Order: sequence, then C-alpha cells, then structure tokens
Amino acid sequence: GGPAGGPPAAPPGSDTYKGWLFKWTNYLKGYQRRWFVLSNGLLSYYRTQAEMAHTCRGTINLSTAHIDTEDSCNIVLSNGGRTYHLKANSEVERQRWVTALELAKAKAIRMRNNQSDDSGDEEPASQSDKSELHGPLKTLSSKLEDLSTCNELIAKHGAALQRSLSELENLRLPADSGEKIKAVNERATLFRITSNAMINACRDFLDLAESHSRKWQRLLQHEREQRIRLEETIEQLAKQHNSLERACRGAPGLASGTASISSTAKGSVQSAKGEASDEDEETEYFDAMEDAPAFITVTADPKHHRRSGSNLSGASEGHPEDWNLEDSVFESSNQSSYNESTGKDLLPRKRRRTRIPDKPNYSLNLWSIMKNCIGKELSKIPMPVNFNEPLSMLQRLTEDLEYHELLDKAVKCESSTEQMCFVAAFSVSSYSTTVHRTAKPFNPLLGETYELDRLEELGFRSLCEQVSHHPPAAAHHVYSRRGWTLWQEITIASKFRGKYLSIMPLGAIHLEFHSSGNHYVWRKVTSTVHNIIVGKLWIDQSGEIEIVNHKSKDKCQLKFTPYSYFSRDVPRKVTGVVSDADGKAHYVMSGTWDEKMECSKILHSSHGSTSTEGKQKTVYQTLSPKVLWRKYPLPENAENMYFFSELALTLNEPEERVAPTDSRLRPDQRLMESGRWDEANVEKQRLEEKQRAVRRRREAEAVEALEEGEDYEGYTPLWFERKVDAVTGELICVYKGGYWEAKDKQDWSVCPDIF
Repeated sequence: GGPAGGPPAAPPGSDTYKGWLFKWTNYLKGYQRRWFVLSNGLLSYYRTQAEMAHTCRGTINLSTAHIDTEDSCNIVLSNGGRTYHLKANSEVERQRWVTALELAKAKAIRMRNNQSDDSGDEEPASQSDKSELHGPLKTLSSKLEDLSTCNELIAKHGAALQRSLSELENLRLPADSGEKIKAVNERATLFRITSNAMINACRDFLDLAESHSRKWQRLLQHEREQRIRLEETIEQLAKQHNSLERACRGAPGLASGTASISSTAKGSVQSAKGEASDEDEETEYFDAMEDAPAFITVTADPKHHRRSGSNLSGASEGHPEDWNLEDSVFESSNQSSYNESTGKDLLPRKRRRTRIPDKPNYSLNLWSIMKNCIGKELSKIPMPVNFNEPLSMLQRLTEDLEYHELLDKAVKCESSTEQMCFVAAFSVSSYSTTVHRTAKPFNPLLGETYELDRLEELGFRSLCEQVSHHPPAAAHHVYSRRGWTLWQEITIASKFRGKYLSIMPLGAIHLEFHSSGNHYVWRKVTSTVHNIIVGKLWIDQSGEIEIVNHKSKDKCQLKFTPYSYFSRDVPRKVTGVVSDADGKAHYVMSGTWDEKMECSKILHSSHGSTSTEGKQKTVYQTLSPKVLWRKYPLPENAENMYFFSELALTLNEPEERVAPTDSRLRPDQRLMESGRWDEANVEKQRLEEKQRAVRRRREAEAVEALEEGEDYEGYTPLWFERKVDAVTGELICVYKGGYWEAKDKQDWSVCPDIF
C-alpha cells in the first residue's frame, strides 16, 4: 500500500504481508509513511525497508488487538495502552490490509488457544497423534468458514432481493402479479432461514467434534501410558531372566540345563541369525527417538567378541567408567596412547584464579519488572544487573570449549563414524555448565570482542565479536594446533512467556579437521528457564541435534528429552544413533547433558515387531558402553560464585595486551563481579545510552546517504566478514584475520571506543 509502495508483497491470505502505510505520529508531523510487516500474528513497522535488518520501531500483538475502521481509508489498531492510527492510499488498499489483519488475528488467537491447551499437566501427545486428531478438525473449520462466507453472501443477496420484491409490491401491478411477487418473497425468506439453520447445524457439529477430540486424546494418552508400563514390566522380566540364567550357569552340575535355557533366551533376541548363541548378556533398553524407528540395545559380554585384528577389540572387560585417556574407546592400528601425543604441553603454564567475590544477597521484586515484558524480545528489555552473572554472552559462547580435549581426541580417530561419536559428545558437553546457571549473561555491545588465548597451554586460541545488535549476533572462531578449527555465528532469539523463558539459538556450528578434511555442521537446541515468577528457577534443554559430516555424509541424530513430571526416564536424558552415508547404524549414544555421555559399538541389528504406533522397532546388540565425556566437578563454594566452573572463573580474569574492546574491560561487568551492583547498574545504563546515541547517529547517516542517492554500508565488523558458506549456502560471518597480528604489534587503532 501507499503512494509509492506499489502492491503489497504478499496476498492477504499468506502468512506474511508487507507494504507502505501512513502512520499518525504527532500533531506537528501528522501522518508519516512507514513500512509495515505483518507476520506470525505481529504487526511491526519501520521507517524504511532497509531498517528491517537492524531496527524495529514498534510491534503490536494482534491476538489481543482491536481492529476498527474510521472511514474509507483509515485503520485503528489498539492493544491495551497502545494505539496505531493508520491510513491507506485507497479504499481498496485499506480493505486488503483489514482482511489480512483479521485473518492474522484469527490465526494468532487459534495458536494462543492451542498453546494454552497444550500447557496442561498432562503429557502432550505425539505429533502424529495431534495431526491425526486436529487435521480433520482444521478441515472442518475451514469448510465452516467457507459456509459462513456463503451464508453472509446469501443473506446480503437475499436482503437485496427482498428489497427489490418490496419495491415491486408497491408498484401498481395486476392482482395476480402481486400474488406471485408475494409468493417469491416468502420463498426467499424461507431460503434464508434454511441456510442459517444449515450453518448453525455445521457449527454445532464442529463443536461436538472438538469436544470428542479431547476425549479421544485422553484415551490415546491412557493407552500409551499402559503400553509404556507393559514394556517396562517386560524389561524387568528380561533382566530377571538373565540374572537367573547367570546364576544357573554358575551352579555346579547344571551345565546341561544351562545350555537349553541359554539357547531359548538368545534365540528370542537374535532370531534373525537363525541359531542359538552362547553369549552372556546384560540387557539395557533405550527409548526410541520420535522421528526415527524405535530401537532397543542389548549389551553383550565383550569377552565373547574379542577377535584379533578387528576394530571391535577395543572393548574393555572392565566397568564402563574405568577407561581413561590411555585406554581409548576405539582401537586403531597406529594409534598410540593419548598422553604420548599431547603430553606435557597441555599442562597449564600460568596459575589462574580459582575464585571470585561471593555473590551479594540483594532482594528484588521480579514481578514489578517482568509484568510489562510479556511477549517482548528479551534483548530489548532493560534489565538491572541483579538478573545477570558477571560474564558476557561472548564469554558464555567461549565456555563451550571447556571440553575441547574431546576434539583433540577426535583428531586421532581414523574412522569418520568413530570421530562422529566424539563430536557428538562435544556438542552435548556445551550444555553441562547450564544446569545451575539461571542468571542472564550481559548483552555484548556492538563491536565488543573477547579473546581466549590458550595456544601455549591448551593448544587453541579463540576470538568472539558482537557483529550485530538488533538482532543480537556473535561470531566465533577457534583455531587449534591439535588439528581442528571451529567457527559459528549465533543469534539468540528469546521470548518471555510469563511462566517460562524460551531461548532459541539460531545459526550453524562448523567444525573442520585439518588432516582428514571432515566438515561437521550442527545447530543448538532450545533452552527453557522455568518458574520465572514463582518457585525456584531451573533450566531444561529440549529438541534434536542433527550432526552431519558433509564430506563422508555420516550423521548423528541426538534427542534431548524434555523434562516431564510423569515420565520415568532419567532427567536430562540424551540418546542418539551414529550412522554412515548408507544409513547403517554403527554406534548408540546415551547419557545426560549435565553429567556424561556414553558410546556403544553396534555388533548386530535386526528388526523387531511393529509397535502400536506403527513404528518398526530395531534391536541393536552392542558392546559394553564406554564413557566418552564426564562433567568436571564444580569448584568449592560454587553456589556462592554463580555456579561457575573452573574455566568460567578464569574467563573474566584481567589480562594484559587484550584489545580495548575486550569484555574483560567492560566496567559494569567488572563492578558487578566486585559486588558493587548499584554502581554497576548506573554504569550499565551509561553504556547502553552511549550505544543508542551511536546507533542514532548511524541511522541519520543512512538517511542522509539515501537522500543523496548514495549507498550506505552500515556497521562493518572489525575482525569478521560476511560470506556465503559453501556447505550450507547461508550467509555467515567468518574470521578474516588480523586480530592476533594486531595483538602482537599492540596496534588497536581500528577498535572503536565502546566503553
């Protein structure tokens, strides 16, 4: 819409609708032309189309908004204390916007109601059940809307017909003509009444179907719980059977009976082989991933699978947790002990701090701050430091490297599937520090950097830079002389929902090994902070991670099971399967994201019976699991030091020769770490206002350049540059070099004054 905007970017029925409208600003400036974007039930506006990349001037939620039309071209949107007075270029354009707004509002209300229905105490149904139940209802709803539209048209045309007939009655016509007109009028009235009755009947039918769907869903949930209990009972019986079998074998004079028992038991598990096995088993069962066939793992005694010259000989007879750096999980012909290759140079050469000042005990009325923040993006809410921890988001990103030795070990793997196991364990280990870390890190200022130079001590050096402010985005690059490079650009999307806070990291993580050229890509899962208003804060991770080796096409599917009060699973459970390019499974991954990850080599797989949900169960026979990663214990007194790990305690330790934009030099963060929170709040407001002034100046320069017909590049990162990634095809910030050279020369002339 608008005089120079041309037609809108999308038809009214689509999910996104864009165009120019005039918005009332004040009595001095009157109506000003603004670019409006309607998406996901939110109407946002910008001064120019170019502003969509960095600055949103305002947003209104349509699910609770009132839409009104004053005259032929005006639209009034009101939501609580916020009101937008808008004007279209023509009546036709106004009608298009009103139609799009009404459709978006209806859809937003439906989504909100669905979310409220799903947030009950009952465990939500699976996606297949939901689609099976709600699919027909959505079809019925759409058909009912079509019928309602037809009904309105019938009523409109019927009223016009009756008016025409009434006008004919008033004319002087022969008597028999008047009778015929009266009969037609009665038939038109009867037709309208019938159509209204039909619409009402359809609406009653839809309401009845919706009420029954909830009943069906409860019945399905009950059946599912019954099935789970039955499976658990069968698991217990199988374990008891194996225990009795082992006890029977150990008793003297019962060898003949043992053979028959063993034959029966093994034939039931390994029927695909067609013969009995004499293996001594201990069975473990893993819950199936939702998007993959269900699987069960059966752990075999490794002493019956020790074959010389085979890569399976790496299985240890000891307890799964007994292995250490010298006892690698995977045996390869030329792989020596880990300590031989990484020995003394991995020992720290510099003594670093092991504690920080204790966290002060300040009381704060959380609700008084949060009640006006519902539905807003977290990065745009002014927060006091009381909710923070004395680290920036750049430092939290660097904290992912706490278990970098997993990647050092992965370099030594000759098999890409073995290497994938270590990469998967590394991807899970990055969440171990979050289990108690409910405080919010500082939002980095635009141009802020953070370096972690451990090249001499640990073999790697890391650099982060805040490359965008709205939306907030950080670029990260790590080089290791042990043979790997990691880079990523992460944008944090966060929403406060009232009871909980959802944090959605967006962007891909890239990892490349220098010698093999294996290039791994994966994305992070969603983090949720619960009990924001009432109760003790706690964090959960949920979702799935797909790790892909773009060279060998190996994949690893990891599932982070969300916490459920009614679930009997271990909390914070993670399961997954590593498969090659042909889809053949090689390893089973299992563990928890806050404690450890284990890996089991698959010896044999077979398809079991089909479950009640129509999914094929796969039985994996594996060697004993080996621990790939275990979380380091927290330092003493960690509960009074923001639950920081040993690495986190050193991240904000002052260092010389760092860039003037380094997070260690941020004054509000340093004051908070020292316990001077009131001064930190004042300093935080000063820094944020300074950043806003720089942004306003940059916007003024952009407007001036636009008026003069010149191109305006906007903010350019210092040490990173945007390129299209050859693997994913996405636009990503990658390290362009120069930082470490500037550090050696102590030439920081390109760094802006942000503190």
